[in-house]
Amino acid sequence: MKRVFYNAEVITPERILHNGYVMVDNGKIAEVGTGFRKDGFDGEMINAGGTYLAPGFIDIHVHGGGGHDFMDGTKEAYLQTAKMHAKFGTTALLPTTLTSTNEELKNTFRVFEEVKDVENDGAKMLGLHLEGPYFAPQYAGAQDPRYIKSPSRAEYEEIYEWSKGNIIRWSAAPELPGSDEFGSFLKEKGICASIGHSGANEHDCILAYENGFNHITHMYCAMSTIVRNNGYRSLGVIESAYLIDGMTVEIIADGCHLPKGLLQLVYKSKGADRTALCTDAMRGAGMPEGESILGSLKDGQKVTVKDGVAFLNDFSAFAGSVCTADRLVRTMVNLAEVPLTDAVKMMTLTPARIIKMDQKKGSIAMHKDADLVLFDSDIDVKMTMVEGRIVYQK
Repeated sequence: MKRVFYNAEVITPERILHNGYVMVDNGKIAEVGTGFRKDGFDGEMINAGGTYLAPGFIDIHVHGGGGHDFMDGTKEAYLQTAKMHAKFGTTALLPTTLTSTNEELKNTFRVFEEVKDVENDGAKMLGLHLEGPYFAPQYAGAQDPRYIKSPSRAEYEEIYEWSKGNIIRWSAAPELPGSDEFGSFLKEKGICASIGHSGANEHDCILAYENGFNHITHMYCAMSTIVRNNGYRSLGVIESAYLIDGMTVEIIADGCHLPKGLLQLVYKSKGADRTALCTDAMRGAGMPEGESILGSLKDGQKVTVKDGVAFLNDFSAFAGSVCTADRLVRTMVNLAEVPLTDAVKMMTLTPARIIKMDQKKGSIAMHKDADLVLFDSDIDVKMTMVEGRIVYQK
């Protein structure tokens, strides 16, 4: 069906087109401009009423939502999570795993293969993000320490085969034995290699970057920083991320994981082109606060959702977030005082580039997928479109 959104504030990567319009045909963006004229148009016309029309949000690190987790390993978990996040403007996401038994991992791969191309009223599931199990035990955070280990070529090759090529991103600690070879393997397969849950020092990070690790998983969370040995300071993952120009980062901009000053520091230092926003949302996203489970219903950890964030039950650390993509953009604009165009870019084009999907997704441009989100000045989502289909309308 041919559609046109008109009377919109159209957000492009560099500017806002006032009184803009976007024409959609056959699931693609067919035309972008200003001052739409209705004469002769034979499709559906949607009056945006002066609200913002942006590219659909892309979440490259999300575990669940709406009472479901991808580690549940059921079709319902995948489809309902994707549907819930679409209500908040997410049009594409990477279902993200947690450290687990290999059998549980294998099962969730099987289910993903069954549902990835199912047409549903939710965000498009682009591929898988494996978070673990190759992490530093002392930086486990909310990851289950029972399953943390160092990379073994025989194992990760087998995991890759199980995935049937569906792994787009893999987070790991690059200082572990065997990580250099692992990084090279991921690079060879075209998988985004990301440093996470790591105690790496500056040397480790530079070597990792040279071996294919070019992204940082939830910056500042579960990673090393400056330490002193006999008076001498050495840098950790955080400082190395700033120093390595080509390294991209992601942040959980829910207003809880990072305070205003750190959000501004990341933005000022890495910029919108190298900073992605991610929810890291667990099953409690979109649900009432209280008890929840991080990971699968069968083998996950009990956590507590309070004050807009998930905690381990002893409140010693966060256990993932319960935010949605609209909240990330809103926080960057209202708390971090970032321009709306840059906040949107960090939720759209930048994550698309990180996972090498920017030729099809991430910006409003001709011939790209018609992934669009309509929201007001409070970034309250009114409509979500995925590849030309309206999947949510408030």
